Amino acid sequence: MLLYATLVATGAGLLKLPVATEAPISWSDAVFTAASAVTVTGLAVVDTGSQFTLFGQVVIMVLIQLGGLGLMTFAVLVLSMLGVPIGLPQVVVLREDLNQTSIADLMRLVRIILRVVLLCELVGTLVLAAVFVPEFGIGHGLWQALFHAVSAFNNAGFSLFSDSLSQWATHPLVNLFVPLLFIVGGIGFSVLADLYRIRRWHRLALHTKLMLVGTAVLIVWSTAAFAALEWSNPLTLGQFDSIADKLSVSWFQATTTRTAGFNTVDIGAIHDSTSLMFISLMLIGGGSTSTAGGIKVTTFIVLLLATVAFFKRRSTLHAYGRSLGYEEVLKVLALTVLSMLLVMTGVFIIMISHDGDFLDLFFEVASAFGTVGLSRGATGELDGVGRVVIILLMFIGRVGPLTLGFFLATRVTPRIRYPASRVFLG
Repeated sequence: MLLYATLVATGAGLLKLPVATEAPISWSDAVFTAASAVTVTGLAVVDTGSQFTLFGQVVIMVLIQLGGLGLMTFAVLVLSMLGVPIGLPQVVVLREDLNQTSIADLMRLVRIILRVVLLCELVGTLVLAAVFVPEFGIGHGLWQALFHAVSAFNNAGFSLFSDSLSQWATHPLVNLFVPLLFIVGGIGFSVLADLYRIRRWHRLALHTKLMLVGTAVLIVWSTAAFAALEWSNPLTLGQFDSIADKLSVSWFQATTTRTAGFNTVDIGAIHDSTSLMFISLMLIGGGSTSTAGGIKVTTFIVLLLATVAFFKRRSTLHAYGRSLGYEEVLKVLALTVLSMLLVMTGVFIIMISHDGDFLDLFFEVASAFGTVGLSRGATGELDGVGRVVIILLMFIGRVGPLTLGFFLATRVTPRIRYPASRVFLG
């Protein structure tokens, strides 16, 4: 938490420099932008493309890269490239940063992460260059391609265009490769490492199987739901004539909603029912040890498995020939309850200081906590209290609610045993 807070403060200081902006911005704008970049959220109170100079945009991109990759992972990569030995305390912290249960093969995992990051961002830059270079020229087009590739892979949602990627809503390359960057970046480094090493379904780890299946189901369901809800809306899908265009836009918006934050339609114009669906997807988020936020896909799946196990009177959870124990269920319950409390508290505080639409503010809070970056237009209307709440939610959403819980909690050895009792539930 201190590392991320330090990076936010450093980024804010750099963005406040005169060389970083076209016109002076307030400290509030600088801190909000830096926090949004480090937490790979994408909510913006100033327009990234027009308000920041090339230097400022480079600072934002570096903050996105550091925040998405993970500070400990980046530090270990730098130290290992410099030949500096990594001690056991640093390896233990790295294990926690990558959410691993063992310190074995951690360095190999870090190297795999580096290869995946560089390969995906390089491919993304080359593909987007084919879109942007013909329109903006070689120099400016390559910078646009690099910035959006880094932002997309890290699920940041920052764009150098005021309408995000709406100008290319039906462009085949944008609709195919940008969502692929979302998915690969948000599925989790441990899953990518598992696929890199094994590549056979029956030998994959349970976490990998759950993430792949869960991600696929959520993408199919959200694409179909968005298409069904917005098909005739003249401000969203209704403006496109062909079925193929409507489906491609639905696919893009469905994949970006869980954590990426880009948009190719006006989010403020979607129906209230679609907004509620988006809120649920933003709170679910992506994968553990990834650039995504939310409670994570595996957490959502374990909640469903626990519900099924309760009604079937099972004492353990089963999936793909493996079982999950009591400790995993408790962790999932703690994460979910803490996340819901944080979101509800954030909505409550913002509603006190703002006389705005409830759904817009709820959407904003869910987007901040899920580090998504989509907005129905409430970001620019936030006052000082609202900005502080959103910054805290983005920060907690990136470092993880359980990190906050473990930071505040203290382990106390019980010295007294109490007689068992019963509470009526449900």
